[in-house]
Amino acid sequence: MNLTFFRRTFNIWCLALILFGAFLPGTARSAGEASLQVEMLDQATGERIPARVSLRDSAGYATPLPAQAVSVMYGRNDRAEGFGFQPDSAFYADGYFSLALKPGRYTIQISRGYEYLRQQHEIQLRAGQVVQKVYRLQRWIDMPERGWFSADDHIHIRRSPRENPHILKWISAEDIHVGVLLRMGDFWTTYYAQYAFGNTGLYGEGDHLLTSGQEDPRTHEVGHTISMAADSVVRLSQEYYLYDRVANEIHRLGGLFGYAHQGMSFHGYRGLTLDVLREKVDFLELLQFCVPEGPLALDHYYHFLDLGFAITATAGSDFPWCGKSRYTGGEPTWDAQIGNARFYTYTGTPFTFDAWKRGVKAGHTFVTSGPMLSLKVNGALPGDTVQVRTGEGITVTAEAYGHPSQVPLEDLEIVAHGEVVERRVSDGSDRSRTRLSLTTEIPVSQGMWIAARCQAGDIQVAHTTPVYVITEEGGFHNPATAGHYLTLSESYLQELEEVIAVPDTGSLNHHAWRYKQELDKRIMETRQIIRQLREEYIN
Repeated sequence: MNLTFFRRTFNIWCLALILFGAFLPGTARSAGEASLQVEMLDQATGERIPARVSLRDSAGYATPLPAQAVSVMYGRNDRAEGFGFQPDSAFYADGYFSLALKPGRYTIQISRGYEYLRQQHEIQLRAGQVVQKVYRLQRWIDMPERGWFSADDHIHIRRSPRENPHILKWISAEDIHVGVLLRMGDFWTTYYAQYAFGNTGLYGEGDHLLTSGQEDPRTHEVGHTISMAADSVVRLSQEYYLYDRVANEIHRLGGLFGYAHQGMSFHGYRGLTLDVLREKVDFLELLQFCVPEGPLALDHYYHFLDLGFAITATAGSDFPWCGKSRYTGGEPTWDAQIGNARFYTYTGTPFTFDAWKRGVKAGHTFVTSGPMLSLKVNGALPGDTVQVRTGEGITVTAEAYGHPSQVPLEDLEIVAHGEVVERRVSDGSDRSRTRLSLTTEIPVSQGMWIAARCQAGDIQVAHTTPVYVITEEGGFHNPATAGHYLTLSESYLQELEEVIAVPDTGSLNHHAWRYKQELDKRIMETRQIIRQLREEYIN
């Protein structure tokens, strides 16, 4: 009796284990399957490193998710649309994963941001076979060794301390050193909660870290703003359209205030006009795969630089929204990816958050979706101011770095006041697709801003923050375009006046008219600045 009961119980447990194992990824489940074990190492150090992996069968379908995939809940509008798989069905793994698969041919792609070479391999699996693969990821350039560290200023993932290690693996797998996680807001509420801000909200391991910020205020009529590196979140619900008050408080809290989406979408150019001319804006998100005009949309950036306002260039992915598919032909798909647009900041070494914050404040940045870029004017970095006497010359040196097969450089340009003053085009050789350089002497008859930009195809581009050159007369505005841009600024103010003139009681998202009195006051102040600049620059 007891022996029969024992045998039945044992058989039930065995059956349960078999059924459970059928749903457990990571090992071969039966004689008809194969076991794939993959290790990803840094070629230079030999250590395991986090990486992004896409694994597909011969029909192009993604395989099941391995147990070792690093998973975090994410989704648009703070909904749970994804967990282990990324929007394009890739996944992140911390140096190793294993998976039981049916026999057949598979394609694996492995990447780690823009400084490492992407790899693609074919794998043949046979029934009952255990296949072990070791892939060594190779850098084609080492920017941290040069003192430059990457950041993505626009990531939307809900975060608590429990998720920190997993999210950090994601940004490390994309070789992002500073991941800025933004609490998003609108007129009604907030999304993507962050548990802390300032130093309390920092989480890092080695030279990769997470920090909290906010995309708030964020409206359809005046644009989306970003604040980062402040000691606290700032949300003025009763003054929601008064962006300048948020900017003032962010600055008081030691943070940086700027605009998202190149100022293109959601009429951000109107908000830029109000806030740049009144010197509230620190940075503009210059590179992003969100707007049709992008990924490098320069119109509004050059507008305000030519009017003599220094603005740091940053970039961000706006994960989980924006991907590259709209620029590569075919139907756009949801292929958002952390770090697909990023910016580099010169901090020197050792890397710390405080050093990074100082570097961004100083404007020591360039944005990129692939190529690496260097600019010096009389030895000064982007964001610096160089003072010379009228009639003196300045030495401008720019260098672009790429890779002949994955980031093949096409051209490098030095831009002064929005005009190309020197250009070098690749001759198609591996040497010129790897490195392009320019050195030129520019005589200074007036103040100017000077930047470098390059491209390695339509969607692989880079652009620096300018170096600002001033003379004894002061300022770096462009006399040739100032009148045009001041008139354009006035037209943007008129647009805003028309929007707030009539109450829009039927819309959930349009509420600027409720702030007409306060916005009229700010429009009046901005018009006064436009008049003063017109007298100074033109008359």
